[in-house]
Amino acid sequence: MIIDSHTHADEFEPFGWFDPPEKLIDLMDEAKIEKSVIMTYCDAPVLKEDGIKYIAEAVKKFPDRLIGYARLHPQLKGKAIAMLEEAVLDLNFKGLKLHPESLTTHPYHDAMIAIIKKAGELNIPTLFHCGDDSMSLPLQIARTAERCPDSKIILGHMGGIFHVDDAIKMAEKYENLYLETSAMPYPNKIREAVNRIGAERVVFASDGPPANPELELRKLSHANLTDREHKLLTGESIFQLLERAKTR
Repeated sequence: MIIDSHTHADEFEPFGWFDPPEKLIDLMDEAKIEKSVIMTYCDAPVLKEDGIKYIAEAVKKFPDRLIGYARLHPQLKGKAIAMLEEAVLDLNFKGLKLHPESLTTHPYHDAMIAIIKKAGELNIPTLFHCGDDSMSLPLQIARTAERCPDSKIILGHMGGIFHVDDAIKMAEKYENLYLETSAMPYPNKIREAVNRIGAERVVFASDGPPANPELELRKLSHANLTDREHKLLTGESIFQLLERAKTR
């Protein structure tokens, strides 16, 4: 089974976004991807009041194909944590998504730490946007990993274009950090990451629909992975994280 660990479904007219779940399903079929983790582009409830409901309805429509993550604004403090608990315990969401740039909040802000620790208590991973943006650098997110040792944190895009080496180095230092392959253009760095931290902590993702899942999968074919490593990256590693989520 191939699981894409980072994709989107959202419709938000002010920003011109129209990516309903059906659009992603078509791309998944083309790439022969069985399941995808989905989240909104907008941080609930600040930009999208019904963001959690939107993802829950998408998963309900395609229960065998889609897995929900809650994208939330943590500076709402108690409200954000309550929304996360409801999403996981009542709606079967499997993870938390945080994007420091859209939140204008550093990864190590106390509000971020509080919600990431709650994610750890719920046994779900936290997926960070991690690239070349000023608030999303691997060294910054590593400070968060140090403060939240019981929480699993995924570095989405594993450092982007210019900070991949930092992402790998930080994942070596902190065992609760995982690396995710989307939008990172160097197949040899996937090979290096597997060599240095193990395939169990590297997960495949596309960041679709903006990126093409089939093309992102092809990137793995140039990383000189063994069959076993390929299976871990494309499904088994993320499955081990997702199956731990608590329910009522």
